[in-house]
Amino acid sequence: MPSQTMQDAVQFAIDHESTWDREVTGNWGVHLQDPPPWNRLLGPVHDRGPASGTIVVDGTTVASWGEPKRADLTFSVAKTYLALLAGLAHDRGLLPDVHEPVGRRVRGIGFDEGNNALVTWHHLLTQTSEWSGEVFGYSDQADHYRTVTFGKPTGGVKGQLRPLQQPGTYWEYNDVRINQLSLALLHLFQRPLPDVFREAIMRPIGATENWRWVGYDNAWVTVAGQRVQSVPGGTHWGGGMSISAQDQALVGQLMLNDGAAGGRQVLSREWMQRMRTPCELAPYYGYLVWLNHERKVFPSVPASSYFAIGAGSSFTWIEPERRMVAIVRWLDSAYADALFGRILEAVDAR
Repeated sequence: MPSQTMQDAVQFAIDHESTWDREVTGNWGVHLQDPPPWNRLLGPVHDRGPASGTIVVDGTTVASWGEPKRADLTFSVAKTYLALLAGLAHDRGLLPDVHEPVGRRVRGIGFDEGNNALVTWHHLLTQTSEWSGEVFGYSDQADHYRTVTFGKPTGGVKGQLRPLQQPGTYWEYNDVRINQLSLALLHLFQRPLPDVFREAIMRPIGATENWRWVGYDNAWVTVAGQRVQSVPGGTHWGGGMSISAQDQALVGQLMLNDGAAGGRQVLSREWMQRMRTPCELAPYYGYLVWLNHERKVFPSVPASSYFAIGAGSSFTWIEPERRMVAIVRWLDSAYADALFGRILEAVDAR
């Protein structure tokens, strides 16, 4: 049985469920905050479950709540999964230099001219690319001046066109550019990314088959002579990754173990270190993960902690000092730091 302190932490999570409705027909999703014409879904979505989660310490599950086996949309946690796939491409020699312009290996999809020709994989992975264009009908302008909880104030109105900067000189959380990264990785692998993710990552870590990563209805392209669907790095406009808390915990364990699982190195230690390296322009951000730089993101947890975070709110919290992975689903994000402090206290009291 979990300790009383842990039970209290779990109850706190249950008592502070996300303010989003459980049905997609109500107050549900981030697209509702977008100005027209970007305030509509492009891909499928489904109703959500209750506040759920699981906590794993030293590879042992010490607490679970809600419906941890339920596959649920995890929004921008999928960005972190794209970073893992980029690492796989790097390890396989498909992406040998992250500072190489994307257009040198992937041609004809928007990296061939102007500023876009200067965009590197590193820029895309750190959200500093300033790539400009449309991806499956939505422009990068949709996320101009976007304010995120852990970032600096943008000084503008979301969706208002702003002057673009040189790639690598401006940080902006932008879903369209992440979808462009996903499209580039698809062309790099020459195979659907969900297939690569399943074979190279999910099966080696022992995950179930109870997850789906789907794209927008119009996100079909021809790769290696086949018609395949490109997947988004989130569910901002629908689609995305639907996965259980238990399977997410296995991905988190892979990251905690520096890319090792089942007695072998699934991803290189070098790449996992790159993912945790702070971006110079935004030291709270690495390769599509949030870093607790100087404990400014979550003051109640150590600076060593880092996170994959999705709207709603969905958290994959990796705490190396305690060998812990915590998955928290559908929490009111205003209570995230307080919950994490309670979990930390319960783990330390074990």
